[in-house]
Amino acid sequence: MKKQLSIILAFLLSFGILAACGNKETASNAAEDKEKKELTIGATSGPYSDMVNKAIKPILEKKGYNVKVVEFSDYIQPNLALANGDLDANLFQHKIYMENFAKEHHLALSEVIIVPTAPMGIYSKKFKSLDEITDGSEIAIPNDPTNLARALLILQDKKLIKLDPSVNPLTVSEKDIKENVKHLKFKPIEAGQLPRTVESVDLAAVPGNYALAAKMKLTDALALENMPDDYRNRIVVNTKDLNKQFVKDIKEAVESKEFEQVIDKEFKGFGKPKWMLERK
Repeated sequence: MKKQLSIILAFLLSFGILAACGNKETASNAAEDKEKKELTIGATSGPYSDMVNKAIKPILEKKGYNVKVVEFSDYIQPNLALANGDLDANLFQHKIYMENFAKEHHLALSEVIIVPTAPMGIYSKKFKSLDEITDGSEIAIPNDPTNLARALLILQDKKLIKLDPSVNPLTVSEKDIKENVKHLKFKPIEAGQLPRTVESVDLAAVPGNYALAAKMKLTDALALENMPDDYRNRIVVNTKDLNKQFVKDIKEAVESKEFEQVIDKEFKGFGKPKWMLERK
């Protein structure tokens, strides 16, 4: 009987120690989260690092954060840096890219909120409007599947082509074109090179970030895409951080009227996400 009591007491003592350790660890994590005021946010250089610096960082600083912005020149490192803890959040990617990258690299990433994004546009030095496009005109289009789909959807929206209605609009390609009203000739080009083609082809479908990097005005496009939210950029964090206070504060900053006022003034032509349009 004494032996049984000893075992029970030992078990209860052990449980109590573990519980105490668990409570202490939970309290420590909560305190760490509450006290975290140093944030490092990564973004690709250009409009999205500008967006963090001009529209997000000042609001977070008013909330007591010290914000460091790290610029990247590629689409690989921002997510790797986030996953290994060098960043607290990043801004540069759309949903499809995030999900594919996370799956390929076995990462747990989650979006916080979608932000206004530079849309793809149809540009031309030859034509001043879509109505002027002549039969057989050559158009430079992105050669990667995601951006190609976006370009074709713009052309369909403007009734220049008709796509197979049964295909996935996010993965549509040239083979899905059922009608080509102006008999456009497609010239696939690497997306980053598309701004240079505006001088040499009749038309060019240029993603907004590359257009801005080439000092092109979004408002000069003959047509801008009606971008689905899946293609808009979002602020992304590690999934384990999703419910932390600093993430909630980032989301609140983007949802603020102050943020939208900066967008309207400094980022003309950027398409706003559905949540922002619906609150008006």
